[in-house]
Amino acid sequence: MKKLVFNVLILVVASLLTASCGEAFMMPSSSGRPYEVMVVIDDSMWQRPAGRALFDVLDTDVPGLPQPERSFHISQTDPRRFSRTLNIFRNIIKVEIDAAQYSQTKIKYAKDVYAHPQVVMTIQSPSEADFASYMKQHSQDIIDFFGKVEMNRLADDLEKKHSTVVSQLANEIFGCEFWAPNEIKSYKKGKDFFWTSSDGASSLVNICMYSYPYEGPETFNKAYVIAKRDSVMKANIPGAKPYMYMATDTLCTSVKPIVIKDQYAMEMRGLWIMQNDGMGGPFVSHSRVDTDNNRVIVVEGFVFAPEKMKRGLIRRLEGSLYTLCLPGETARELKATMPELEVVVNKEKN
Repeated sequence: MKKLVFNVLILVVASLLTASCGEAFMMPSSSGRPYEVMVVIDDSMWQRPAGRALFDVLDTDVPGLPQPERSFHISQTDPRRFSRTLNIFRNIIKVEIDAAQYSQTKIKYAKDVYAHPQVVMTIQSPSEADFASYMKQHSQDIIDFFGKVEMNRLADDLEKKHSTVVSQLANEIFGCEFWAPNEIKSYKKGKDFFWTSSDGASSLVNICMYSYPYEGPETFNKAYVIAKRDSVMKANIPGAKPYMYMATDTLCTSVKPIVIKDQYAMEMRGLWIMQNDGMGGPFVSHSRVDTDNNRVIVVEGFVFAPEKMKRGLIRRLEGSLYTLCLPGETARELKATMPELEVVVNKEKN
């Protein structure tokens, strides 16, 4: 009996020690808002051309919006003030200028160094002049990198909580898996089409999905995808009166090829308008080829939010587009898997 009691006590003590160790090494949650970046750089250098070059990269506007909105919230601290209070920011850029250590400018990054989720990018350079030049050459790489990081975080959130309405419609009409923000509940169905939106009179986020036959590489050019979009939206999203319908502002629309799940896709972003009415706003879409059914599937997010900032709204919708899982793709691929910077950024193991 004494031996049994002794063994039980050993198990209890061991479990308490394990719990204590787990708590001791538990990583704190990261702080900061999505798309907020903490720059760790010498105060005086931050005001010189090198620091201004990095600031200019982060201070660029988000493309495809009706009014200027900055890509990132920017904070800065001197390395001497970089303490436990500041090192838990979700996105951190460290600047290291040292001719004795570095012969060329390079970038590396590490994940979850001080908190979770977190990414710490370190930019190393032999001189401030080289650093400033490098920033100008690789500005879009840095912007895209942090954009991809935030998109993946959003996909993780959507995996836990997403709109069941959108998921059911995507599966029912197209045989696809798709995650969209949970507040999207209202819907309208059409032929090879659905439109869903949040409930709200002054600020609406919307997701559309439609398909059409794949007719070869010529399917993916700007004029073709805009013409398809306009015909689908005119038929399915009318205005308050018969002569009103949704259309694309072609002068404010751009397209570019992207890679999703190792496959070619086309991104289109710009402004939509309600023809013969005063409504409008930003949109972003992905066009992908469903090879199993020889068709193009388009997922689009668009925003109607008069007199409000639209950056956060459109970014949430854009992140959800990456979660589309076409027929034949496995469920484990149902996350944003945007390619990382393979040339500019080298992974640094913790």
